[in-house]
Parts: sequence; structure tokens; C-alpha cells
Amino acid sequence: MKFGDAEVIKSGAAWFDIRDPYTIAVSVRWSTFFGLLLLLEILINSVFAGLYLLDSGCVANARPGSFSDAFFFSLETLATVGYGTMAPANLYAHLLSALEVFCGLIFTAIVTGLIFVRFSRPRPNILFADHAVIATHNGVPTLMIRVANGRRTAMAGATAQAAMFKPTTSAEGRVFRQALELKLIRDSLPLFILTWTIMHPISEGSPLYELDLETLSSTDLVIALTVQARDHAVGEDVFDLRFYDVSRIKVGMSYMDAISIDENGRPNADLSKISHIESEGAAA
Repeated sequence: MKFGDAEVIKSGAAWFDIRDPYTIAVSVRWSTFFGLLLLLEILINSVFAGLYLLDSGCVANARPGSFSDAFFFSLETLATVGYGTMAPANLYAHLLSALEVFCGLIFTAIVTGLIFVRFSRPRPNILFADHAVIATHNGVPTLMIRVANGRRTAMAGATAQAAMFKPTTSAEGRVFRQALELKLIRDSLPLFILTWTIMHPISEGSPLYELDLETLSSTDLVIALTVQARDHAVGEDVFDLRFYDVSRIKVGMSYMDAISIDENGRPNADLSKISHIESEGAAA
């Protein structure tokens, strides 16, 4: 599974659990979603076409033994179109077509609902800087990650959580990846409109405190950041997360200003600059 640019390998977990079709339908890509719908449509109509062929002559004006005629008659019946060229010719066909119409109504209702859910689910549109930086803030080395509200509407009640994952060896000699919370200077924002620089001071007690920041690239750690906020426009909570490995953590760098003030005194955020960084000395 992927989280932004990070990828996690999980063995023993099925990509598709047939017992949970709803999760499959809302989590796959649009191309996969419509591909599955097409496959299911072909499968249903193929089954009914086979059932029509069990009684030769049950469909009027259909060529005897023609799978294509039976398939397209099934397709028209399932869609409740009924062009009239082919029609049920006996009781067996009438009962089977009635069952298929009932299945078609259910199938249409389910597909309509799933498409609505996929369209109505809001995208987070929370932008994350490409790199985390470590720079001095109030005299203390500080881990910083800049995020931005990518919507034109405000978000409320934004919260952030950060954690560090690093390989650790237990007293018994077992190696495991330990998750350590990174306490933030400010982990919530009442109104998330423009940008937000999330900061963790690397002071005593921080999991990063004992690390040699100059040789950070030689370590095997990953920083995870999650951001959640209430989207005022759609009235729903949105959530997103990013992982930063050591190649995406820049020591001695800081973010360039992305907000300027126009001639009317209004803040102007240039979100294209959210990932722009410069050396710490240049920012001073």
C-alpha cells in the first residue's frame, strides 16, 4: 500500500475481500471501479444467457442456440429497455426475464449508490511540503513540516500528530520498528486557511535529541505526519498523512516565505512555494 511517496509491504492481507464489497467499490481507482462494473455486467448477462439457452426457442425471434442473441436479450432485459424485437415466448422465459428485471433494478440501485458515494466523498486537498527541515527556532533545533490548505474555503479545527519510526533492538535481541511520538509546539489550529508550519523542538526528551543531526542520513528512521480538519464547505472531516524518510529531511535548511502582503494589507499565499527551501543562514 502507498502513502504518498512511501510504500508499505503487508503480507497476509488480501487486496480484495469478497465479503466486503463496499470497501472494494469505494477504495479502488475509478478505472478499476468501472472495469469491475463492466466485468460484473458481462458475468451476470452471460449467466442469464446460458439459462435462456437451456430452453431452445424460449425467446421469440432469437436464433436457436445463438449465445449472442441470448446475451443481448439478457442485456436489454437487465437494463429494463425491452426493444421488442426479441421477447419471452413461453412461461419459462417469462419467469426468467421477470427474475432478471428484478436483479436489474437491484443492480442499478446499488451501482447508482456506489457512484454517488464515490463522487460525494471529499478529497482532503491538504498539501504537504516535499521535504521536512531541521532549523533553529527560538535557539532550539526544530523539526518543521509545512502544510497548506489547498482549497479556496477555510477548514476548521485542524489537528496534527507526528511520530518517528526507527529500528530498535530489544533486550532479547529482537529487532522491531518502534513508534515514538514527536510532541509538537502547536498540535491544533482553530482555523486552517493558508499555510501551517508544524514544529517539533529537538530538546531533551525528544526522540531525535540523541541523534547526530550531522549524520542523520546514516540512520534508518521515518517521520510520519497526520493532519485532520473539518472542511466547512462540505461539512465533513478530511484526513491525510505523509511519510518522510531521511532522504526527505534537510538539516540546516528552512522554508522560504510563501505568504506575502498585498497593497491592500491582505495575506497572499503562493502555494506553489510550499516546498521551496533555502539554507538557514539565507533565511536569517
